[in-house]
Amino acid sequence: MMDMQSRNQYLRELRIEYLKTKSKKKKGELLDEAVRRTRLKRKYLIRKLKAKSNLDRKKEDRKKRKVIYDGYFKIALIRVWKILDYPCGQRLVASLRETDIVDKLRELGELKCSDEMAKKLKKVGSVTIDEKLRHQKEVLRQVQKKGQSKHNSLLLKKIPIKIHGELDNQQIGNIQIDYVEHCGSSAAGEFCCTIDVTCIASGWEEWEAVIGRGQFPIIINSLAWPRQ
Repeated sequence: MMDMQSRNQYLRELRIEYLKTKSKKKKGELLDEAVRRTRLKRKYLIRKLKAKSNLDRKKEDRKKRKVIYDGYFKIALIRVWKILDYPCGQRLVASLRETDIVDKLRELGELKCSDEMAKKLKKVGSVTIDEKLRHQKEVLRQVQKKGQSKHNSLLLKKIPIKIHGELDNQQIGNIQIDYVEHCGSSAAGEFCCTIDVTCIASGWEEWEAVIGRGQFPIIINSLAWPRQ
């Protein structure tokens, strides 16, 4: 399949012969050949092969699109995205438009930007946000992958894990464990979490509060179950 440059070069050469031809039958044959070669629509090719068409337009004559969200905007957006704990584009738009988070961050000195940049942050769309943050998300994803083990541990392979629909609701001992974070709107820093263990058959529940999400506090508190 032709690329755009090769296709336009072919159409320029074809246009010379197309415009010289008087016969409609011959023009139709040229159009059929162009359709097979370029895989473009017939009507689109007719517009292309006119005496004056966009084939004559030079690259430097094209009107440059005005850049609204430039590199400085991207820096400010990434800063807000990190402060708000890496939300998706739709959630970030809701925070930027429905709250005065931009003004508060500027007052606290967490975000340094001009008034014009602040207005752009308040009116930017979710699609633009996801596009601007695409590279940053990929970098963050690669960093997180480096700290993960490629294979599951032997302990994880030995523990049978079932979803709720696969559990026997009549047998005592089938439990469901939930880990609830009491962090509010931000997951930054240390905060209290609750480990909730529920017996599916009897409905008996046990709760335990732990500080942080570290491995050792959770294991130590888990070893205390079942309580007498």
